[in-house]
Amino acid sequence: MSSLSAPLYLDTADAVDRFLSGLTGVRTIALDTEGASFHRFVDRIYLLQLSTEHHEAVIDPLPIGTPERLGALLEDRDVEVVLHDADYDLRLLHQDYGWRVTHLFDTRVAAQLLGIKAFGLAALLDQYFGMKLDKKHQRADWSMRPLTADMLDYAAQDTRHLLGLRDRLHAELEKHGRWHWAQEEFARAEGTRWENDGTDQGFLKLKGARDLTRRELARLRELVKWRDSIAAELDRATFRVAGNEVLLDLAKVAPTSREALFGVKGFPRGMNDARAAEALQAVLRGNAVAEADLPRFPKSARWDKDPDFDDRVSRLKTVRDGVAAKLDLDPGVLCSRDRMELVARRKPRHVDDLNSIPELRKWQIEVLGAQFVKTLASFPADDSPYKPD
Repeated sequence: MSSLSAPLYLDTADAVDRFLSGLTGVRTIALDTEGASFHRFVDRIYLLQLSTEHHEAVIDPLPIGTPERLGALLEDRDVEVVLHDADYDLRLLHQDYGWRVTHLFDTRVAAQLLGIKAFGLAALLDQYFGMKLDKKHQRADWSMRPLTADMLDYAAQDTRHLLGLRDRLHAELEKHGRWHWAQEEFARAEGTRWENDGTDQGFLKLKGARDLTRRELARLRELVKWRDSIAAELDRATFRVAGNEVLLDLAKVAPTSREALFGVKGFPRGMNDARAAEALQAVLRGNAVAEADLPRFPKSARWDKDPDFDDRVSRLKTVRDGVAAKLDLDPGVLCSRDRMELVARRKPRHVDDLNSIPELRKWQIEVLGAQFVKTLASFPADDSPYKPD
């Protein structure tokens, strides 16, 4: 585990290149990123923290642009990149720079596969090293400049001990015969990228949207556009303009006056008259949508009526829970419900049949496959229960 104290702060292209050129021969690197989704409309990478066994630095990408040499390092299959809870970091690296890590070790995933219940970074460092992480800058605005020395040290601590943690978790995975489980999970995660379908259907994903009528959904769509346009203009997180709950209430109430608008609980009291008027216009646009054009939730895949389906899933769950208890694993980590549903629909007659379910991991088939097949053997086979809409 590194005993480094103060990280290098690199905010020029030359300094970054000099630092990275000194990493020749390094085969393991700890990485973390700092975004500002709590403060900004569009999240991006505002800091990149790196640690090796003998080096530590915080790279500021704002004044230097894309640190190309770092991208080459992260995409080198001979260099293992250690992250904790890598998913969002991988998405940001892809969104901002187009990079894809090709040799990943995720300490959160490793901990979950070991059955560790408290798998946050702070909890893991406390468990393995008796170390207490300072959380005072957890909600810091990393887009602000200049950054204080205190903030830079806080950022660096997220990678400072990752390599030591990686070694401990790797050893335990090997000991429990689960290292190949982790390798499969890491390989799948390496394909993580920022996805944007280019549509304006995000409003359908808001919690509570499914409780709205189609007319209310039309209003919600326009209100989300109104809110997001202000957030984009101000470069401010959307909830700092108006929370989702406020928009849902506006979609239901459909206010027609300034008084009614400000009467909705949570509507920002500081909203100026022009923007308040735009909110009322958004409601009117939602009201004006023709009945035939009202938004609706996409139809999901349709399955033939299957009276035994719930019973099959229940029996698979019983098997899964029993194996999870023996392995001291969280049942959801061992096999999620959606994957068990795919198995229940497939009705495998042989373990090899499970290989046709791409969502199912090979290690899950190894651990659960035989018992899943045996459990479903008493049910009648059905070659094609799936009917696309």
